[in-house]
Amino acid sequence: MPKFVIFSDLDGTLLDNETYCFQAATQALDLVRSKNIPLVLCSSKTPKEIELYKRLLDNNCPFISENGGGIFIPNTYFSKEFAYDREVDGYKVIDLGASREILLATLRSISKETRIQIKGFSDMNVSEIAHLTALDEDTAKLAMERDHSEPFIILDDEKYAAAIEDKINLKGYRHTRGGRFHHILGENDKGKAVKILSNLYKSGFGDIKTVGLGDSLNDLPMLKAVDIPILVQKPGGSYDPKIKISNLVYADGIGPCGWNSSILKLFMNLD
Repeated sequence: MPKFVIFSDLDGTLLDNETYCFQAATQALDLVRSKNIPLVLCSSKTPKEIELYKRLLDNNCPFISENGGGIFIPNTYFSKEFAYDREVDGYKVIDLGASREILLATLRSISKETRIQIKGFSDMNVSEIAHLTALDEDTAKLAMERDHSEPFIILDDEKYAAAIEDKINLKGYRHTRGGRFHHILGENDKGKAVKILSNLYKSGFGDIKTVGLGDSLNDLPMLKAVDIPILVQKPGGSYDPKIKISNLVYADGIGPCGWNSSILKLFMNLD
């Protein structure tokens, strides 16, 4: 039997969209832990934010930060050697994203060219970010420590979102939309990072089967890259209509409730 590996988004998927709690998924998390199934967190969050949730989840697996901008692998996790870019805080890091400085300059240039007001995290103080994200200020500080992405809002009107996205694409960068913010990125996405990490798992453990869970459009590349893609419901009970994959599994439940039900259904009878 192949070894399963789970890749999961955080906000709105494993974490409740409003409270950032994962308690509704506790039963499934316990099952995954008891079966020693790797759970790889794959998020738009920063490394420091993800590490906070890794501690709360008692998780020692690799993780993917900033929509695939970086892959963080604990130093002794894989026995076989692999190529990486740097070491930091006990991790071997594979950098896939453009530098934040370049992304900020691009975003400011687009705002000037289009005369559309854009406000990124770099333009906000901790209190503003805490208010917009519903995070406490300590966690909001962690959200500001970015390497490969810049979340932003459009101050003038959301009707300009398509124009901003077009400009970002024309300049050779990527735009994605999460639950609360737009994001400007380099060539990276969650799917590319999932493929790289999946290959490392195959090299280390042999035959694997990958599972992915997400809720929004920025999860689409990840869901396309796994064997079993699972889409959880958004608040209100709807599914993101822009996510269309032939083998997509629709979870019965919102956020962590859907995470819980789908993982239990998938693994409850697994020997």
